[in-house]
Amino acid sequence: MSDTLVRLAENFWTVRGEFRIGGMLDVGTQCALVKLADGDFVFLDSYTLTDPIREEIDALTDGGAKVKAILNLHPFHTVHCEWMHKAYPHADLYGTARHLAKFPQLSWQETKCEDAALAERFGADFDFSVPQGVPLVCDDESVHFSSVLALHRESGTIHVDDTFNYLRKGFPLSLLPITGRLGFHPTLAKALEKRAGAADEFREWAIDLGTRWSDARRIAAAHNAVLEISSGSFPDLVGEALGRVKPILDKHRAQYG
Repeated sequence: MSDTLVRLAENFWTVRGEFRIGGMLDVGTQCALVKLADGDFVFLDSYTLTDPIREEIDALTDGGAKVKAILNLHPFHTVHCEWMHKAYPHADLYGTARHLAKFPQLSWQETKCEDAALAERFGADFDFSVPQGVPLVCDDESVHFSSVLALHRESGTIHVDDTFNYLRKGFPLSLLPITGRLGFHPTLAKALEKRAGAADEFREWAIDLGTRWSDARRIAAAHNAVLEISSGSFPDLVGEALGRVKPILDKHRAQYG
């Protein structure tokens, strides 16, 4: 598919892009452009924009001058960070600890995306959440479960990479049981910390997230799709997702406590 810029709400745009596994299977990827209450803009995550999409974004952002920050929220989504920084060098660049370690030559802000201090800078527009009971970066770098989730308060849009999945793809991905429903990333079992209490901490985090973000109206999920939801339905969707991973959490408790 070709890349697209989609306006999800008055001040929230999502870029639906390509990410091919082995150069063949396109599982998709995303970044978002958000207009803040003060009139400036931020990107959520990085992506190499096509010329037509960049022209659209430049028209919205005074040639890019109003892009004030780039927030890289997923520690393993690093392919496009250098391009985005080069394209908007004046924008404050934020990343997780893994971003800073991977690209030490870039001019990162001292505050990391997983730090509570991020909310002090952007809390007027966003609420952020980091999953509990799982590390942000697993020792097994093939496990990409955790990320920093962001809720844009004004539009009720949740921007999330991997932690929650919502897949809407054609064959052969359409055969997967996760297609067409909101669920947790299938690497949860590997991601849970191998210690007592981790399963309960994850469950409590998820329930609390559903409650706090109950007014959410859509979920923009990596790698593929946007799920429109009615206000108040997010807690039920989280509860259903937790129900499907109950065997994983029970097995973890039986082994670690």
